[in-house]
Amino acid sequence: MQLNLNDLLAYTAWERQNWYQCLQQHGEKALKIHLGPYRDGRFETVGDLVKHIFAAEKRYVERITGQPLSDFTNIPNDDVEALFQFSQQSRKELQHLLETFPAAEWDRPMSFKVLNYTTTATPKKIVMHVLVHEIRHWAQIATLLRLHSLPSGFHDFLVSPVLGGEFKEDKP
Repeated sequence: MQLNLNDLLAYTAWERQNWYQCLQQHGEKALKIHLGPYRDGRFETVGDLVKHIFAAEKRYVERITGQPLSDFTNIPNDDVEALFQFSQQSRKELQHLLETFPAAEWDRPMSFKVLNYTTTATPKKIVMHVLVHEIRHWAQIATLLRLHSLPSGFHDFLVSPVLGGEFKEDKP
């Protein structure tokens, strides 16, 4: 069995739709939840973390394609609509990369700066990282919302429509 990148893309697209609906429902209250005392010092709130998910996707595409890195300070971290419009842009650019990047280059290591580190990885590994990175952060956000008594629904891959199957409550 070989894992399919399209399955992870479909899962993260499904997750984004679920989170968009959840965050629309809870609004600024959810986006303004503080990440706590042991957070990564770059981010203060759930809204910061949501923006980071989409910004990382966009910046890794920019790194792979040799573009200058974008500045995201103008995207508000407390506006669900603005954040998820940004997510559509970042995903569109990732999809374009996947469709147009030269096949011979996917396994060729490249080096670039991330914060104060030099990273060397293949574009294939970077794209996989982008998707796993997103999934990991959504799980953190789900935990934070639960701790603040804000329901966020089911997000497990098992309950997603990706690869088929069914998830339904059995009623007595």
